[in-house]
Amino acid sequence: MIIDVHTHLNNYHEEKVSSINECLDSLEASMAKSGIDQAMVLTSYKVTPNRPSTASVIEAIDGRDHLHAIAGISFLHYTHNDLREIGDYLRSGLVKGLKLYPGYEPFYPNDSRLKVLYDMAVEFDVPVMFHSGDTYAPSGRVRYSHPLHLDDVAVDHPELKIVICHVGNPWIKDCMEVVYKNQNVYADISGLVLGDFTDRFEKYMKGQLEEMILYAGEPAYLLFGTDWPISTMSSYVKFMAQLDLPQEKKELILWKNAAKLFKIPV
Repeated sequence: MIIDVHTHLNNYHEEKVSSINECLDSLEASMAKSGIDQAMVLTSYKVTPNRPSTASVIEAIDGRDHLHAIAGISFLHYTHNDLREIGDYLRSGLVKGLKLYPGYEPFYPNDSRLKVLYDMAVEFDVPVMFHSGDTYAPSGRVRYSHPLHLDDVAVDHPELKIVICHVGNPWIKDCMEVVYKNQNVYADISGLVLGDFTDRFEKYMKGQLEEMILYAGEPAYLLFGTDWPISTMSSYVKFMAQLDLPQEKKELILWKNAAKLFKIPV
């Protein structure tokens, strides 16, 4: 069993725009080829012809029980109506979590404007995922996406389940400390590479993750994710196979932690 907690149906190459259904077909083909059984589909902080809305993703994956929606939210532009819609999706189980994009938008995760979202996540017992670390777009502002900022959120909201996306790369050691210190914080390993891992970078990241697990202990906090289509699923599955970990610990990362956190019946 493998659960990919971090995929998108976005077009990242705007000169070649694919429809949401074409992106969905590509996602499922990649999952089948790579042996990935379930996936979380994350929507963006903005809606454009290249970035479908949460409502569009929910409609597109309807009836596909192996796919689950995570609602992306814009810090700068969310409205009362957005909160009402997301609340309805959470209540009905159509959304399994929320996603915020510090760095892509200029805000710190402990901003008081976000308390209503954190309270909603606690009420419906779903995690909030945060972009962390480097940004795909050079227009991002990485001072907002440092994983240390999430320590404030974890301390101020101890019942909130937090996911640090991309293990805070390149600040993986700082991410280590935040997940080690706070029982309510998780991290996914998605988006560490564009496309496929090269042999040298795979070896480097292998060492980084093994060091993280050695420091932070039993990896009940670590989640398998790819950031598809930015990163390839097949390369990520191969990367996981290279980790020097007992199989039972790999199982935690590959699916058991995600199934528990997102309440996915498997």
